[in-house]
Amino acid sequence: MSDALNEIDNYEMVSIYHLNPEDQERLLLSQKECVFNWCTKDEWPVGVIMSYIWRKGRVWLTGGVHRHRMAAIQRNPKVSIVVTSTGTAMGPGKTITIKGKVVIHWDRETKDWFYPDFALALRGDPAAAKKFHEFLDSPLRVVLEVVPEKFITYDGAKMAAHTAGTLDPKQLGQPKESDTVRLKRVLAAERGK
Repeated sequence: MSDALNEIDNYEMVSIYHLNPEDQERLLLSQKECVFNWCTKDEWPVGVIMSYIWRKGRVWLTGGVHRHRMAAIQRNPKVSIVVTSTGTAMGPGKTITIKGKVVIHWDRETKDWFYPDFALALRGDPAAAKKFHEFLDSPLRVVLEVVPEKFITYDGAKMAAHTAGTLDPKQLGQPKESDTVRLKRVLAAERGK
């Protein structure tokens, strides 16, 4: 890590503020809502808030097959999931975006482990979870498994500590291509005007 990264004078380079792996896992396990994004057939990106659970290194959700998003993901399984720490014990300012592909599960075996786990994670109380599970287990409902291909994370607490000069430089990540190649190219173009 260069000494230049240890001193901050603007917020152009933010890819250095990644979530630590343990914070990433904690956030994915503690949050229960995400933004689920897909593309329509006319290539418009669309997203909705959905409940989810993080199990087996995957994002798991459910929905009725009659929803527009189901037709869209059958056509194009590439999706993204956005999770924020807002509303969790971790406080605000931490985010994860997951780029991945969806696998649609219709099978009884997947539904038999997913519905009880999902219902208990969302309801907490076993009696309420049992009732929720019963409503979920309907003929038109499927289970969605998002298999991650890329994680994009951000930790606003690191940025705040870096700004204040209190962040241990070892906590900074290596800058991504957007902050090394593209940023330099845009800055050079701006200077050349």
